Amino acid sequence: MMSESGFLRNGWRSREVFLVLTAIAMPISFSTWQALFNNFAHDQAALGGDGVGWVQSFREVPGFLSFTVIFLLLWFREQRFTLASLVLLGLGTMITGFYPSFWGLMLTTFVMSIGFHYFESLHQSLALQWTDKKTAPEVMGKIVSARSVAALLSFGLIYVMLDVGEVDLKWIYVLGGGVTVVIGLVCWFGFPQFEAQVEQSKKIVLRKRYWLWYALVFMSGARRQIFVVFAGFLMVQKFGFTAGQMSLMFLANMALTIYLAPKIGRLISRVGERRILIIEYTGLVAVFAGYAFASEAWVGVLLYIVDHVFFAMAIAIKTYFQKIADPADIASSSGVSFTISHIVAIVIPAAFGFLWLTQPSYVFLAGSAMALISLVLALMVPREPEPGNESLIFRVLPILKPDVPPISKPGTQPAE
Repeated sequence: MMSESGFLRNGWRSREVFLVLTAIAMPISFSTWQALFNNFAHDQAALGGDGVGWVQSFREVPGFLSFTVIFLLLWFREQRFTLASLVLLGLGTMITGFYPSFWGLMLTTFVMSIGFHYFESLHQSLALQWTDKKTAPEVMGKIVSARSVAALLSFGLIYVMLDVGEVDLKWIYVLGGGVTVVIGLVCWFGFPQFEAQVEQSKKIVLRKRYWLWYALVFMSGARRQIFVVFAGFLMVQKFGFTAGQMSLMFLANMALTIYLAPKIGRLISRVGERRILIIEYTGLVAVFAGYAFASEAWVGVLLYIVDHVFFAMAIAIKTYFQKIADPADIASSSGVSFTISHIVAIVIPAAFGFLWLTQPSYVFLAGSAMALISLVLALMVPREPEPGNESLIFRVLPILKPDVPPISKPGTQPAE
């Protein structure tokens, strides 16, 4: 397992370096896709809010199918599968700029999304397996910070290429995706195959005692769609932001996350997941309400930055699960969690795209309501979660408490 003192200090061919390097590679592609998508869809593909909604909904289909990762792990090693997904993400990003149409974006977005969602599921699984519970929040904060460094450099380079070099969008897509592919190949050939601490279950795992985690993940996925799909589009459509201005806003987001993410990780270690989640969801209720009534561009930018900082606190959901889970359930449950978070993600962008045509403020008020539901769920998280103490509701209604199966230990088979 990874300790804080060992993080990035065990040589460059270590688990720690592998996690950080692959974490850096992902946002180089995804940040490129994200920074350019709204302007590319609006200016070159001539899509409106409804068209953007359909593309974004289709982008979430691979996320909904993330549970299939457990079946593919019957044939592929988890570490190799992670890298193959990373390369696919890069390839999907590279070809995006060559297809400026509705159906072209549907195709390229789908390819990119398969790589992105499988990579995210698998990378989360490896990080939870390889990280000690006591230091996991801090280590994950450092990983988030490393991702933000990569995203910041990407957004900065995109801004320079657009506003100074006037580079065509398609070549920026090629560069961003190409760098990810190269890093993926370097990791493939440059790192050894690391052995798992606990053999992972090779079947879909659904346990009653994980119900609160499932609910938190579900609401997080629903709420995040409002931010990812419509907060950025608000800046483009309502306030007329250019691709360069969007990149500057993303740049500010990443710079702040680089500084705050490790601190958020340490704060989770000190005060616990319950308090952090309560802070996050209370803040998001106000942020989404602010989006609904923002009339000035600077207000929208401020809300977007604060929104992004609150989402960095989602580390707490992951570490809450790590504390209550059987270690052998992590790979399967990581795939299941992405499916759960995408159940409504397939519907929300398209459905809310039509709602956007009626009244954009309704979209953000719905996001505020989702954050309020998440806040209620966060109040059920115990101060010290562990197997057998997964939810406060079991203290009120102990008859509902499920039995805790034997917990798998390193070097053992998965507990049934």
